[in-house]
Amino acid sequence: MTTSLTLDGLRDEAAAGRIDTVIVAITDMQGRLQGKRLSSRFFLEEVAEHGSDGCNYLLAVDVDMNTVDGYAMSSWSRGYGDFVMRPDLGTLRRIPWQEGTALVHADIVWEDGSDVAASPRQILRRQLARLAERGWSAYVGTELEFIVYEDSYEDAWTRAYRGLTPANQYNVDYSLLGGARVEPLLRRIRNGMAGAGMYVESAKGECNLGQHEIAFRFDEALATCDNHVLYKTGAKEIASQEGRSITFMAKPNEREGNSCHIHLSLRAADGTPVLAGDGPYGLSPAGGHFIAGQQACLRDFTLLYAPTINSYKRYQRGSFAPTAIKWGVDNRTCALRLVGHGPSLRVENRVPGGDVNPYLAVSAMIAAGLHGIENTLPLEDPYPGNAYETDAGTVVGTLRDAAADWGGSSLAPEAFGKEVVEHYANYARVELDAYDRAVTDWEMFRGFERL
Repeated sequence: MTTSLTLDGLRDEAAAGRIDTVIVAITDMQGRLQGKRLSSRFFLEEVAEHGSDGCNYLLAVDVDMNTVDGYAMSSWSRGYGDFVMRPDLGTLRRIPWQEGTALVHADIVWEDGSDVAASPRQILRRQLARLAERGWSAYVGTELEFIVYEDSYEDAWTRAYRGLTPANQYNVDYSLLGGARVEPLLRRIRNGMAGAGMYVESAKGECNLGQHEIAFRFDEALATCDNHVLYKTGAKEIASQEGRSITFMAKPNEREGNSCHIHLSLRAADGTPVLAGDGPYGLSPAGGHFIAGQQACLRDFTLLYAPTINSYKRYQRGSFAPTAIKWGVDNRTCALRLVGHGPSLRVENRVPGGDVNPYLAVSAMIAAGLHGIENTLPLEDPYPGNAYETDAGTVVGTLRDAAADWGGSSLAPEAFGKEVVEHYANYARVELDAYDRAVTDWEMFRGFERL
């Protein structure tokens, strides 16, 4: 059975009673899938051609779906009107873990057909268009870690996330025995994703208790990001069906965090690699400038790599999360790692965590690389040793600092436009305001009696 669907194929499946529901999905600022479940008949007769309306507050709320102030495109004063979710029919696919269901990713446009600038998928499309002007395309792979708990999501919530039981009680990095403990769940996730059209490569244990990673083959940038957000949603849904829970939080406890290393390479129209060449370290001149651009823009664009308060708690010395804005050849202590040889040569960005919005992070990497190429930025020598030992050029340490760097950047408006910069600056302000109002368990334990 094929996993991708054409409209004619969907009509046949619907007529045969094998598919009765079509999910129209958009990706919000937080990297979550939002949308509607439609009857297959209504989708085929109306939505496939004309799209479906949705409240524009979907790109102007916080994590709890609260309406918040400060967004130009969506507010009480503007009436919280609709935008249009326009299906990208090339993404239509089966969803094996939901009975009788297909899904299609949608672009977000206004009623006049113009793009909603702050939509993550549209932001990435604009950066890909910049590459296309040069005859280039981006290929991306994301390595997304998660932690499996034996507790259901409902139990975890009720217990305020205290005393949860991880699926493994010790470090199972590369451990086949440790992986076998949760293999029924991991296998179901892998096969479910394969059934949704993804090319699964492998699964392995990681360092934190109950931590694992499922790897997928690289693909064109937009397809990888679509697969990434569907995988996160699907993995959570499958875990929930099994009475378990999965978290992609960047730092759910004081052990190793959940990373999302992003691998990116460029190809010319004839398929030849753009970053690889006969220069030092196997790089082309463009490849050197591309990496230099990553370094030059990393602080300005960190908000797109690390979008939450929790994101910044990953950046600890000796944790395999970077602290120094250095690049190295196969050096996991650096923020940027050069991996592969010849056609497989690629840049790995080790800054993002499991909470990243992939469309925004990949957009930032492309924009940074183009900045380096367009300005022929020189590439410094690779860092040869332990980059945790240097304090020169450190990764941004807090969301507050990242928001300041983003809002004060001259590079961000040039790459993304003023509307996008202001929109995501407000996103950061909303998160910071919510955090500043909160009283944490840490404060209670330290201060209730003893202060």
